[in-house]
Amino acid sequence: MGNNLDNVKIFDGIKTGKLGTKSNPATVTVQTKTRARELEAIFKAKDWAHTIIVDKDKEEDISELEMLENPVKTVVNKEKVGRNEKCPCGSGKKYKHCHGA
Repeated sequence: MGNNLDNVKIFDGIKTGKLGTKSNPATVTVQTKTRARELEAIFKAKDWAHTIIVDKDKEEDISELEMLENPVKTVVNKEKVGRNEKCPCGSGKKYKHCHGA
């Protein structure tokens, strides 16, 4: 039987820098020099550190550029309803007897 821990990532104590900085430049792969120049202009306009690999045999991969352009937004949860407060559905019942069961 194989060891199930072969593919487990373990935090090694070394933090990677924020994507697009000198310590963690974004890396993209393109197939043509023309496309590389287009992406170069985008990276320079935003002042992001980057590495562009031109390889006509590899599929284009600009996922790191897309992550920089569309950062994940933090979701803030609404306040919780107390068990003895009126239910927000408008029934007039206490939350614990309506939707808190």
